[in-house]
Amino acid sequence: MGSVEYMETKLAVIGLGLIGGSMALALQRHEGVEVAGYDSDERTLREALHLGIIHSTAETARQAAEPADYIFFATPVNETIRLMKQASAEWSLKPGVILTDTGSTKTSIMEHAGLFREKDAVFVGGHPMAGSHKSGVRAAKEHLFENAYYLLTPASGKDEAHARRLENFLKVTKAKLAVVTAAEHDAMTAVVSHFPHLVAASLVRRLEDESVEHPFARELAAGGFRDLTRIASSNPDMWRDITLQNRDELLDQLDLWQQEMEAVRAIVEAGDPDEIRRFYDGARAYRDALPLKSQGALFSSFDLNVDIPDNPGAISEITGILAKAGISITNVRIVESRADVFGILVVSFQTADDRELGRVCLAENTSYEIYIS
Repeated sequence: MGSVEYMETKLAVIGLGLIGGSMALALQRHEGVEVAGYDSDERTLREALHLGIIHSTAETARQAAEPADYIFFATPVNETIRLMKQASAEWSLKPGVILTDTGSTKTSIMEHAGLFREKDAVFVGGHPMAGSHKSGVRAAKEHLFENAYYLLTPASGKDEAHARRLENFLKVTKAKLAVVTAAEHDAMTAVVSHFPHLVAASLVRRLEDESVEHPFARELAAGGFRDLTRIASSNPDMWRDITLQNRDELLDQLDLWQQEMEAVRAIVEAGDPDEIRRFYDGARAYRDALPLKSQGALFSSFDLNVDIPDNPGAISEITGILAKAGISITNVRIVESRADVFGILVVSFQTADDRELGRVCLAENTSYEIYIS
């Protein structure tokens, strides 16, 4: 997808972390876009300018936003709502400006979208479902959103034309753009992102309790359990806010989960081998049919598993083959203890395409078993 000319189009990015910085870089693929940035951290602002992530800095969010044709709030949801209230009441916005955000919950954001009706401005909610194992402006990457879903939530049918305009502007990011309602967004992200974080944190707390009586359980968790609960290591402040913002949906999910657990308990209590197998088989079949090619609501580093022997040089052999082929990796780790397999080298890639290139390259140059879990 080539660049489109947006001569003298002014973009304001407020909040220059991983998402805001990556958005600023990706949208510079358009010719003629000038990016003004603001961040409450002056050091982050200076770094963004030095790295070419933005073209100019602003002393305040208002200063960045008032000349802009597009305004992106890449800030936490509560801060975005505060800025929306401030912008609608105090800022002199450019006629026809489109404002949007990158927050992971949408209902509370969209409840304030009507504030801009009298200012000849339109707010269209947005959520790029992309991430990285790193954070901060130095982790910003132009290609972060490629193949990731990017959901837009216009306030009403009247705003659909503006949503299409924003969608056209965002196409250069190479994200998979889709329009949904705020309620649909929060319901779907609750089940595939927000609720899994609750479950992962709960599993870790369950292990913590069990380790009081059986301390060795903690050592056994170094393999598959650690992989399963990776998301429990996420920022607790961010997940406190998300839990409160999407509380109603999460309560619904908890009710449904409890019903599911009662059904599972009944299967286990009955002790019917065929029924137990059908339970696991149904889950396996549905899980294996999930898409592999795109980023979903949970950050994925696109892992490739390699069964390696416990021999000196095995890891350097793998990384050397990938380096020689010019394939970038983001992380390498060893899973030393799992219930079913041993000696797994997990190689993480930034994109699904890189992972596929790595899989083909390693298959051609080694005899190790290579697979995607």
